[in-house]
Amino acid sequence: MNELNLLAPLLAGVVLGVVFFGGLWWTVRRAMASPWVGLWFFASLLVRTAIVLVGLYLACGDTWQRWLAALSGFVVARLLIMRLSRPAVVNLEGDHAP
Repeated sequence: MNELNLLAPLLAGVVLGVVFFGGLWWTVRRAMASPWVGLWFFASLLVRTAIVLVGLYLACGDTWQRWLAALSGFVVARLLIMRLSRPAVVNLEGDHAP
């Protein structure tokens, strides 16, 4: 299989991963201020999962190599979102020597 054929599903996997995990991050931030936390998480899960499944099906079809490329992109997006959404580390001990 041509490597250029795998570039589109790889990029689709990255985009879908950013949508999925970015949406999760957004949901966590919004739901904590809402009286309906469970509804926020359940609705978000349904919408995010539906978007990703339809997107992966459209991007990959029935070729396992395209699925592997797309899922690799999805994992890369997960790592990227985890890195970007990490809270800042605060040094409470100061800058003195031990």
